[in-house]
Amino acid sequence: MMDYKGYKAQIDFDNDAGIFVGEVINTRDGITFTGRSVDELRTAFRKAVDDYLEMACDIAGNTDQPLSGKLAIRVNPTLHRAIATCAEREGKSVAAWVADRLSEATGVNAVKVGAAKIR
Repeated sequence: MMDYKGYKAQIDFDNDAGIFVGEVINTRDGITFTGRSVDELRTAFRKAVDDYLEMACDIAGNTDQPLSGKLAIRVNPTLHRAIATCAEREGKSVAAWVADRLSEATGVNAVKVGAAKIR
């Protein structure tokens, strides 16, 4: 995972082409880049984000701001207790358990959340 100006990129390797392929994952806009080495990939990532920000500024300043991946919610204490009980039963932190449930509901794979149990 790479991070630049709050934008996070997931990196894959295309074995057939022999290149790294990156995609910014915390924005709805399609920002992709490639490189043959880590240094080239890092440079391409930064250039892609900078170009995106410059282009968006030229088109009325409408950038899709990156999302941090942090979500704060408030629930009633009874629901909180039920969630904590379910998480404990599965040997997960509350954050990991909630992320799994949200992943199931949206069809989007959850990224591993910290292992510490949160109540």
